[in-house]
Amino acid sequence: MKIQLFKRNERGLNRFFGPLEAKIMDVLWQGERSIKDVQHELEKEKSTNFNTVMTVMNRLVDKGILIKRTEGRASIFSPVQSREEFVNTQSKEMTQELMDEFGSVVVSHMIEALDEADEALVAQLEQKIKDWKKEPSS
Repeated sequence: MKIQLFKRNERGLNRFFGPLEAKIMDVLWQGERSIKDVQHELEKEKSTNFNTVMTVMNRLVDKGILIKRTEGRASIFSPVQSREEFVNTQSKEMTQELMDEFGSVVVSHMIEALDEADEALVAQLEQKIKDWKKEPSS
């Protein structure tokens, strides 16, 4: 599943989704739900129309982000990937696209960004590089 639009000036899930889509995904990453259940959760914050929620959820199915199954008369929705899997997949695809298009410039900027990174993250990267160097070339 490839997200077509990455919004650089947004934060969190809003980088990948519209505001309502992001809220719906937050609800569904807690567990599968019907449209009515999702609408009920969203109404805790702000009144949200059932038809609007249904339309957005069905569009997320069309995009391959949600799975829809029928249980009695209700449609039950669940994410194709966990939140962690989604973020991992999207960040990996974005990184690969940047590397393919801009190569060494991207690597340089990533290294510069390490100056502000958590020490544990830097240690994790160092270990990953050591492991990568040990792997036999294909």
